[in-house]
Amino acid sequence: MQDSAILLKAVPINDIEKVADLAKTIWAKHYPSVIGQEQVDYMLQNMYNLESLLKQVHEKNQLFYFITANSEIIGFLSVTLEGKDHWMLNKLYVLEEKAGKGIGTLILEELKKLIQPKKISLTVNRKNYKSINFYFKNGFKIESNAVFDIGNGFVMDDFVMVWNAG
Repeated sequence: MQDSAILLKAVPINDIEKVADLAKTIWAKHYPSVIGQEQVDYMLQNMYNLESLLKQVHEKNQLFYFITANSEIIGFLSVTLEGKDHWMLNKLYVLEEKAGKGIGTLILEELKKLIQPKKISLTVNRKNYKSINFYFKNGFKIESNAVFDIGNGFVMDDFVMVWNAG
């Protein structure tokens, strides 16, 4: 796939529900084996409903982008400016059938062009080995462990990973 084939397009606020639809599709295939179906359902219900997504945009200042390949929406990501040139990559999800083949690396390259970071932080589930290895391959390092209580008896047991510009 060529670099020009991957684009990040800001999600218009009136299309924010499409993010929820994509999340449901992507998470259904990837996350039950990592965190279990019950936690997947809980997280989707609480983090990807319209009210929550609007709060993420308006109150938490998350910027959402559709990831497109050859004009087809294949995923989404969101970022938040944490400090001068330091960004938090909150979400990066690609449809399973479109993943692989170096597409994630192309997405990160496009994101770096867009936001011009000196540092990118993210959290990733400690059992999400495929994603952890992807981030290692792209220059991220584990900075720390973090456990977040998300309610209903569920936790997110994550690594905090960081990428620094060379």
